[in-house]
Amino acid sequence: MEKQLHLNLLASKPPMAGLQSGSNVKLRMGPGRKRDFTPLPWSQYFETMEDVEVENDNSKDTFRIYSSGSLGPVLMLLHGGGHSALSWAVFTSVICSRINCRVVAMDLRGHGDAKVKNPDDLSAETMAKDVGKVVEALYGENPPPIMIIGHSMGGAIAVHTAAANHVPSLLGLCVIDVVEGTAMDALNSMQNFLRSRPKTFKSVENAIEWSVKSGQIRNVESARVSMVGQVKKCEEPLSSPGVSKSITEGIIEEEEEEDEEGGESNHKRKKEDDQEIKKECLYTWRIELSKTEKYWEGWFKGLSSLFLTCSVPKLLLLAGVDRLDKDLTIGQMQGKFQMQVLPQCGHAVHEDAPEKVADALATFMVRHKFTEFKEGFP
Repeated sequence: MEKQLHLNLLASKPPMAGLQSGSNVKLRMGPGRKRDFTPLPWSQYFETMEDVEVENDNSKDTFRIYSSGSLGPVLMLLHGGGHSALSWAVFTSVICSRINCRVVAMDLRGHGDAKVKNPDDLSAETMAKDVGKVVEALYGENPPPIMIIGHSMGGAIAVHTAAANHVPSLLGLCVIDVVEGTAMDALNSMQNFLRSRPKTFKSVENAIEWSVKSGQIRNVESARVSMVGQVKKCEEPLSSPGVSKSITEGIIEEEEEEDEEGGESNHKRKKEDDQEIKKECLYTWRIELSKTEKYWEGWFKGLSSLFLTCSVPKLLLLAGVDRLDKDLTIGQMQGKFQMQVLPQCGHAVHEDAPEKVADALATFMVRHKFTEFKEGFP
């Protein structure tokens, strides 16, 4: 079970306890409980959205960014593998209500709506340079104080960005639920985890429902805005017999009480539904994470020592204390960084518990005099 909890360090969080991802298990929700899985717009959480163009080897790359706030230090938010800037949506609205700050959440290359010449180059070095170029494009030669905050893969990229000094006005560093030892141990199981996910969904709502019921994202509100950035319409409508199978295998259905009389009509309806699915334009993952394997080790190897060498104040937020490796345990005892464990969260801590993450970050930033609480808070 412990190994299962650490599987999804690159993508999103693993299945809930006792459930095998991809299996056709029924999750008992209780009588009459119906949840809304319709997508939510980015504009409900961010003030602006823009595409930032940067020069890159005689070509131009474009990165989608979402922003909020006009005063205070900038929080540069870097998402995990397979996710997008929208995974920070709910967190953004919470943190902006707590402290004076500006938020910039960017889609990393190969993810979300980023459009780059070489989307397959997901090396830590390249992605760290991307962050520096976006900061330069936004603020020129005199950027405001910036704190980089990254989750999982984004946490690794945050450390590489800080260590390479790509952001000269760096104020602080916050890494969420990524530790070198645990990440490296999990890499062997990652391909199995990715294979267990559905390959297609019949709708965005279907993808949102899967993310919640599989335990990938435990916060329904966050899933409704975040999953929009994780899936896209298939370029060609798929009509092979295996398509509907891949969808239904990934969904954990709410409890349906079937009496014997209704069994036949339900079977007939299912047949009709399957035929309808085949005609629809399906949705699939925006990025095939399984094809990025050659970069995984480069994201995480040596990460702990690199994190400890960053001279700015550092905060490490974890979903479980067992994730600490030897270097970080020693560093924490020496007071080289601040650590906080947020229990009852899955791997996507900032999505599952945006208020707790915002409170931890706000307290850290105010303590270091990076900013101030907003009037009336706390």
